[in-house]
Amino acid sequence: EGFDAAAWIGKQIGNYRLVKVVGRGGMGLVFEAVHEGVMGRAAVKILRPDVTTRPDTTARFFNEARAANAIQHPGIVRVFDCGVMDDGVAYLTMEFLDGESLRSRLAKYHSIPVKAALRTARQIASALAAAHSKDIIHRDIKPDNIMLVRDPDFPGGERVKLLDFGIAKMAEHLSAQPVRTKSDVLMGTPTYMAPEQCRGAKLATDRSDVYSLGVILYQMLAGQPPFLGASMGDLIAMHLMDAPQPLTELVIGLNPKIWRLVRALLAKKPSDRPPMEKVHKTLLA
Repeated sequence: EGFDAAAWIGKQIGNYRLVKVVGRGGMGLVFEAVHEGVMGRAAVKILRPDVTTRPDTTARFFNEARAANAIQHPGIVRVFDCGVMDDGVAYLTMEFLDGESLRSRLAKYHSIPVKAALRTARQIASALAAAHSKDIIHRDIKPDNIMLVRDPDFPGGERVKLLDFGIAKMAEHLSAQPVRTKSDVLMGTPTYMAPEQCRGAKLATDRSDVYSLGVILYQMLAGQPPFLGASMGDLIAMHLMDAPQPLTELVIGLNPKIWRLVRALLAKKPSDRPPMEKVHKTLLA
């Protein structure tokens, strides 16, 4: 509240001039911006001033820049710069993505054809396998954080970009300021959250991202996630206890191998899920 987006239009941040608001979140705003010299576009993410005073939030915000740049994968949004302006406002500048989120695509079409769904899942798995190889766990994989960007050089004419490594859990050697997660804080989004994450943020491992990818692949194919609860508590109980309805009952003529893979991704025990590298290889096959 009291964070007037319109007042920021035309402001200069680093070499970029803010031209329009493209996103709003609990922590701040995202603008489209233009580089004054070369006229290139960028996205600029700004933390609300009242939030910047909380050190854990700023740490989480800058974590995103460190995580994205440590991984160096074309499927992860590139962060150019980060800093704090004289008036105490923290910002990140990153590549501008011209496309739509998987969430908006699913809102329009509900489900996605099998071939396209597998292609999207494969690209997500490729980016996350690269993150995991650097000991970085995303912890908030959901359709809002997956952008589908037009690219004629990619099969299907689109490529996937992962956003928002803000709550990424990073190996100690990468994270300059460790982000403290109180064990009672729910990190992530319950619809896409692994059972162990539902129990506590500290319990997230690389296999938690595997589970979230399983939920997304299930939803792309079936038109609905495996679990829909009336309340957060119901949803969490389902993640912990319930078996998902077999995809083969929801998608006519689905190759049973695909359901076997999704079922493995959605295993309740993290150790029963395949590592992301293996998921990527299976999806390639």
